[in-house]
Amino acid sequence: MDIQTAATEIINKVHAYMCEHPESELHRQGKMFGVLMVDSSDIRTQHSDDYLAAFSAKLDGSYHHEGFVPPVYEMTTPPVGTSKEESKRLQRLLFAQYNFINGKGESKNLLDIFADEKPILSPEEWFDTGERSKVKGERTPPSGAGECCAPKLLQYALTHGLKPIALAEFWVGAPSRTELRKEGCFYAPCSGKCVPILRHMLQGLEVEVKGERSKAKSEKIQVIYEDDYLMVVNKPAGLLSVPGKSDEPSVESYLQAKAVHRLDQDTSGLLVLAKTPEVYKTLQAYFQRRDIQKRYEALVKGERRKVIGEGVIELPLLPDPYDRPRQMVNIEHGKVAITRYVVREQRADDTCLVDFYPLTGRTHQLRVHAAHPDGLNAPIVGDRLYGSPAERLMLHAAEITFLHPITQEEMHFCIPSQF
Repeated sequence: MDIQTAATEIINKVHAYMCEHPESELHRQGKMFGVLMVDSSDIRTQHSDDYLAAFSAKLDGSYHHEGFVPPVYEMTTPPVGTSKEESKRLQRLLFAQYNFINGKGESKNLLDIFADEKPILSPEEWFDTGERSKVKGERTPPSGAGECCAPKLLQYALTHGLKPIALAEFWVGAPSRTELRKEGCFYAPCSGKCVPILRHMLQGLEVEVKGERSKAKSEKIQVIYEDDYLMVVNKPAGLLSVPGKSDEPSVESYLQAKAVHRLDQDTSGLLVLAKTPEVYKTLQAYFQRRDIQKRYEALVKGERRKVIGEGVIELPLLPDPYDRPRQMVNIEHGKVAITRYVVREQRADDTCLVDFYPLTGRTHQLRVHAAHPDGLNAPIVGDRLYGSPAERLMLHAAEITFLHPITQEEMHFCIPSQF
């Protein structure tokens, strides 16, 4: 059995459960489920299944459901303090009970695992700028850490002599309108809660990550225009616009010019770079005043009868504090994000070619506006964060128009996609 088949079995099992329990929370808000393929052939065990299954946190008020692994630590009574300081103390005592083993047989609790991690704010602290300014040196695990699928699955396997082979997490039930999770789509473990735990647990195991970005090569950067002041290039998908935290190459590092705006690493298309500080400052002002017009082409996948015509999407966005760089829709606290769209072509495979005209420049704006139920409800093909991963993200910066900062000549460039 492969992992896709295992995931399908669990999805069908959960659907049957939902039919039997019309009052289940899954009808209102879905949940992340996971499967872990295991090999038990080299040990004496009564375990005969090819895989383990888990759900995040509780399901309908219980940690225990037949066919799913138990929690790492079962909290019988939530910590309740008489003051904020007392609540934090009790929370830390609780975190100390969550002990995770790794492939080397070493054990660490949540406090030790997160000791060297950058502090993560709760959503309440993120929205409260006063609280954000206070959070400096304390390394406290985020709420809910240790209750996600991946740590639960690995913990059970490693403590029962089962060899982990492959792991996948996917959403089942009603879609999440804030975090943009859709049923049947696979997702990577969240960066804030799970990745630090998995970094510890995977030590001593052979790990191969599927679905990673393909690495772009420098020779694929096509220079469309260049003079003494600026450059316009066609950035390939998979290449950073500017240097990131890792040592991955970027357009800036290759061309020794400063990108005036950014394209997501997975997005291809037209990118403007300044060759002098003065030109950079002028072009930045253009972008801030929205004096630069941009058009993106995207291949989206949804129900053809619903992805029609043209319109404007207004959904305010905010970074997900527990899962950067993902963005979430938040009507109360999000920043204004506006996108105009025109559906150009509908295809027989339920994909549509769409022109996007961003009127604001929020991170992942087009990707979220395409995927959200109140947007197009049709994720961009290949969107590993808000849809389903593929060979590449089908989003391309196809057209840009602006005034040359020195000559004031209108500059217009168009490089259509091959979608």
